[in-house]
Amino acid sequence: MVSGLRAPGFQPDTGRESGEAAVKDEPETEPAAQNSDETFYCEAEASVAGEKEKPGGESSETDLEIEDTEKLFTTGQRELYLEACKLVGVVPVSYFIRNMEESYMNLNHHGLGPSGTKAIAIALVSNTSVVTLELADNCIMEEGTLSLVQMLQENYYLQDLNISNNDLGLKGASTISEFLQRNTSSLLNLQLSGNNFKDEAAELFCQAFSANYRIKTLDLSHNEFSDKGGEHLGQMLALNIGLQSLDLSWNHFYTRGAVALCNGLRTNVTLQKLDLSMNGFGNEGATALGEVLRLNNSLVYIDISSNDISNEGVIKISKGLEFNESLKVLKNVLVSEQFVKILDGVCAIHPQLDVTYKAVQGFSAKKELLLWTNPMKLIQSYADQHQITVIDFFKSLNPNGRMMMSVGDFRKAMIQQDKVPMNPYQVRELIKKLAEKTGMVNFSFLKTEKR
Repeated sequence: MVSGLRAPGFQPDTGRESGEAAVKDEPETEPAAQNSDETFYCEAEASVAGEKEKPGGESSETDLEIEDTEKLFTTGQRELYLEACKLVGVVPVSYFIRNMEESYMNLNHHGLGPSGTKAIAIALVSNTSVVTLELADNCIMEEGTLSLVQMLQENYYLQDLNISNNDLGLKGASTISEFLQRNTSSLLNLQLSGNNFKDEAAELFCQAFSANYRIKTLDLSHNEFSDKGGEHLGQMLALNIGLQSLDLSWNHFYTRGAVALCNGLRTNVTLQKLDLSMNGFGNEGATALGEVLRLNNSLVYIDISSNDISNEGVIKISKGLEFNESLKVLKNVLVSEQFVKILDGVCAIHPQLDVTYKAVQGFSAKKELLLWTNPMKLIQSYADQHQITVIDFFKSLNPNGRMMMSVGDFRKAMIQQDKVPMNPYQVRELIKKLAEKTGMVNFSFLKTEKR
């Protein structure tokens, strides 16, 4: 059971101390005595003579007790962290001290361990600046996970948490699951990649995300989920009403797991982005996905690269695309010539769709060359033939004749125009060349001289 955060006499201090701390690279000191492995904060010894007795009504699970409680009213974020490091017996991380007032905190690969993570968590309880916390590859284990979730129950500013590659295992999954079911934190994005989660953990996450509606982005890639885990996660998808992005790449889902996941997608109305790459769906999984695409109207991005899907499965997916109105990006690796032909027809109906593929099975070298021909060269050739400029061609695509248009409108115009026929891949390459970070395509930098 995850206990709540309690610090007698402590009120969060939102003030900040000016000046930086001088942190020496000293050897780690001996940890202060701790009364329980499950307490969030350890208790400081009052003196050599002995500790003060706790009031009779106070719980023995109190997380932080410092002898001089008045000190807690005035301590700043820096001092609180340094005191926490003393209490748990770790050397302070200078990067953390320097960046405590920044919104982004990157502590990946810092070797924090459970105790170092606990000290960080103590300092973040009352922190109002850090919004994104990166803690990947720190060997935080289940003890560090407990410290973090207790902190998250008190901190309502942290929104993004990355605890990937920490070998959390089943115990860590249990702690996280119990926390998520409460729906009490401000956390929106959670990365749990590479934590050795197996099917038992998938069952716990099913329970958590069947109830949790706050988390919007979840990364469970590079774990050990198999078909049984796929069944649990499929059930989760059917019940969840919060997730918008889910990464399940690099797991071990085969036909049974793929079908279960697709069954969950049939009734899911919130998920927009789904990464299923590097699994083993096969053609039966592709068939199930094709059927889902006929019904699902929320997904806009799917990656199914490297799933052992042959021409048969690709055709099933393409048939589903004919009825789908929402999908904008479909990533695959190997497609057939028949798929390309079907895709051309689908894109004519749904010009918003962008299908990514790297090779076409059965294409001759000449057809492959035509498929990947530089689109700007095709446009330049057309302009030369009609004695106009390239920029004149692009301006003709825009009803108002302006030099800029949205990426969506540009893709639709390029697919539907018949002056310079292009496949979706060429249109995508053209957008990469012309698009700005603002989501607009800009023609103004192109040469304006007539050829």
